[in-house]
Amino acid sequence: MNQLFDDPFFTITALVGGVFVVAGFIMLKFPPKKINYLYGYRTSASMKNQDQWDFAQSYAAKEMMLTGIVLATSGLLTLITDFATSVKLLVGLVMVGLAVIVLLVRVEKAIKKRFSV
Repeated sequence: MNQLFDDPFFTITALVGGVFVVAGFIMLKFPPKKINYLYGYRTSASMKNQDQWDFAQSYAAKEMMLTGIVLATSGLLTLITDFATSVKLLVGLVMVGLAVIVLLVRVEKAIKKRFSV
């Protein structure tokens, strides 16, 4: 088990995935009530009006938790791979980047679908 934490792929995906799950849970339980520039899911579509803001906060929180679980679980792939440390580091970082992009695309698509933006 200790060997897992020495693996950059596992460490990156597990830590970032865990942060996504915790942040999503906090956002779900304590969503920002009003549109603001400090806390919450903030894009031009989500900040257009209060209804879109409220929907985006709830949807983004759930998507963030799901993305975090998938990302953290993907860290277990290190048990069946045997790549160089530098490759694992690069793949871990790419996976985090892709997770963020997928999260943004899914939430923006849901806002557009719900509100015909």
